[in-house]
Amino acid sequence: MLCIGFTGCFMAFGQQTDVIPMEDEIRATVINAQTNFPLESVHVINLNKVKGTVTDPDGKFTIMASVNDTLYLTYLGFKPQKVRVTNDMFKFEDTKISLTELAYALEEVTIRPYALTGYLDIDVKNLPVNTSYQYSISGLNKSYEAGRSGSSAVSKVLGSIMNPADLLRNLFGKKPQQMKKLRQMKQDKDIRDLLASKFDRETLTQLLQLEKMDIDDILNNCSYSKSFIQTANDLQILDAISSCYEEYKVLNRR
Repeated sequence: MLCIGFTGCFMAFGQQTDVIPMEDEIRATVINAQTNFPLESVHVINLNKVKGTVTDPDGKFTIMASVNDTLYLTYLGFKPQKVRVTNDMFKFEDTKISLTELAYALEEVTIRPYALTGYLDIDVKNLPVNTSYQYSISGLNKSYEAGRSGSSAVSKVLGSIMNPADLLRNLFGKKPQQMKKLRQMKQDKDIRDLLASKFDRETLTQLLQLEKMDIDDILNNCSYSKSFIQTANDLQILDAISSCYEEYKVLNRR
């Protein structure tokens, strides 16, 4: 009986040592798949926890995660990669994640300079001007950007204000949980720094779990101009979507 009891205790102790906590730090190293050299300043984002970090000069990073969380790694000149968090990543600290370099085919680019005369007054008049109208509506603390055409711009703004639920319910309703995480995304410094340097919407689509077309539709229905949508960095786009979502929630309660 004593032998059996001792064996049972030993088995129970062995099982307890294998238990992985619900959330804990994982440590890993990011390397170049071609050279095996560590990569510094790789951005690592936990898409489930909406937390970000950056690799150190040795390619190492630490981030809070749970089993089955998804890590999104992005680095200039390399293919972005998603990694599913496993039990082994908690047990062993020498996990290595490889990123593959992107190969770009350089194409000929023709640059057409402006025909400048050297006289500032004349050259300024000849330069193209992109006019986007902004409107302030009494009772609302936001201004609305509506594009180039004055008359159609007014209609667009009023339409989006008077009936925003019909325009945005389907778009925001696709990923309600992700929309609720917008504030977390804006508060994380590493995520903000990454988005401020991005213009391709790739990281945004991963964070929001939306297609690029959906992001454009949200901004169009929130009365942002084409020039803003095409030229803004990903952080500005995130701020615009967040602002639009907050207004949508207020108006949708009525």
